[in-house]
Amino acid sequence: MDSLTNSERILYGSLYCLTFVTGLVDAGSWVAMGHVLTANMTGNIIFLGFALGGVPGLSIRRSATVLGFGLAGGFLAGKLDSLLGKRPRNLWLAAAFGFEALLLFSGMTVAWYFQSRGGQLISAALYAIIALTALGMGMRNGTVKRFAVPDLTTTVLTLTVAALALDFSLTPGNNPRWRRRVGSVLMMFSGAFVGVRLLKHSLALLLGASAVLTAFCTLAQIYREETQHEAELRPQQR
Repeated sequence: MDSLTNSERILYGSLYCLTFVTGLVDAGSWVAMGHVLTANMTGNIIFLGFALGGVPGLSIRRSATVLGFGLAGGFLAGKLDSLLGKRPRNLWLAAAFGFEALLLFSGMTVAWYFQSRGGQLISAALYAIIALTALGMGMRNGTVKRFAVPDLTTTVLTLTVAALALDFSLTPGNNPRWRRRVGSVLMMFSGAFVGVRLLKHSLALLLGASAVLTAFCTLAQIYREETQHEAELRPQQR
């Protein structure tokens, strides 16, 4: 296995942690927000097609809301990249993750306020939480896409699982990133499992845990050095 610097270990650990958060958020959105996935946009495109086709239990409005705010989050990620492009890239990640944490905290506040007063989320509160989480996860999707660390996308595992099997098939015994791929799968699986358990208490607790973990990842970026990979992403100074 390739040797890693301390900064790379912190970075990769943060990305694993955010993969776990994805499992939490999607558990909350699927179970408690009306069968949508506010982190995994691929699923929502399929669900929107199902809803248009008349599948019961799915909502065109909810799926469209997720997709709309997910796109807005990706747009904001691009703007943040342009704004902070010449700064150390660990600070760029800190800003992006910090914005996500703020949105998750906001979603937690909405869930706590309304559930504590009636036990059930009213429609407006539900759509507010969907919008806040989809915006935050959309921004994460855009940021991690720009960051481009192989097999640590934090939200989508389709290609990760396929690559894991393909590499073992084509080059048995020579799969240098298999640990990273397996780790990503396990973290998202664990996040989904823990998320369902947290929902037995409340959606606010799940969103609060997600926000705290994301905030921890934000601080980790601030207190580490920029990696070589990050430095290569910065435009050359003239």
